[in-house]
Amino acid sequence: MSSPTAMPACLYIVATPIGNLSDMTPHAIDVLKQVAIIACEDTRTSGKLLSHFGIDTKGSKADDNKEVTVHNNKNDADSDSDIAVKQKGHNKLWAYHEHNSAIQTPKIIEMIEQGHSVALISDAGTPLISDPGYQLVQAAHAVGVRVSPIIGASAAIAALSVAGLPSDRFSFIGFLPAKTHGRQKQLAALHSRTETLIFYEAPHRIIASLEDMATVFGAEREVTFCRELTKTFETVNKSTLGALVEFVKADDNQQRGEIVVVVAGANVAQDDDDISIHDKLLQRLLEDLSVKKAAALAADITGVKKNALYQRLLELQAE
Repeated sequence: MSSPTAMPACLYIVATPIGNLSDMTPHAIDVLKQVAIIACEDTRTSGKLLSHFGIDTKGSKADDNKEVTVHNNKNDADSDSDIAVKQKGHNKLWAYHEHNSAIQTPKIIEMIEQGHSVALISDAGTPLISDPGYQLVQAAHAVGVRVSPIIGASAAIAALSVAGLPSDRFSFIGFLPAKTHGRQKQLAALHSRTETLIFYEAPHRIIASLEDMATVFGAEREVTFCRELTKTFETVNKSTLGALVEFVKADDNQQRGEIVVVVAGANVAQDDDDISIHDKLLQRLLEDLSVKKAAALAADITGVKKNALYQRLLELQAE
């Protein structure tokens, strides 16, 4: 395998395991051992991973005599705030996350421009998939720095592969808004999408999110619930949204760990034929809106004719 140091300095986007450490690739280990800097979300979490694979985070002997200066102020090369990095024994693990990316991005780019390759990793999986890094990659492209992927695990693709749902067309949505109103609004916008949808969700919000999905998408919409993929207590449960809500509520263990929810796309023909599948959505809208306004909003969300929805709302109101 050719060494990264044999090529021009580069920004490597390196995937790491999402649970099972055996999923770490030899290519990833090789790159991480040889780059000058490893940018990561959490230095403690990544430090443990790197230690497991014998990846030194204190610099490379091959670079003992090299020094690189990173200017905090490019207009003042003599600034006291400049950072001189001695390669011998320097800490090659740099924190890079959403709270410091504006400061760290130009420093990392300047390191690469001065001939030192950098690897970006996340806490787990492929960087930039619901993780920091977009700004860094964008900045690299803007100045002509080469960006190279070191492929590996991704929870979203792993979940899709076992979901048993159409995979020819899919959209990665990531995390839904934390607050109920924002979450329901985004789900409503996704209601009529016909491709498979992939969501990430936090354990403390999983029940609320699944309940909202069942309300907006319909309790009979197909879904596959994936939790702790590649780990000892992995869950892969294919069901309907209505049944999944009860499954997760009944088992506290399903409310822990890393969660991916893969939801089937809308069946437009079925939606038009059977308006009753939208009853939960219509009943929820009736709690806050008049029949007329509820019908108009439901038509926008579902794509079903407003008059048909209006009649169904009247039926539900009379029950």
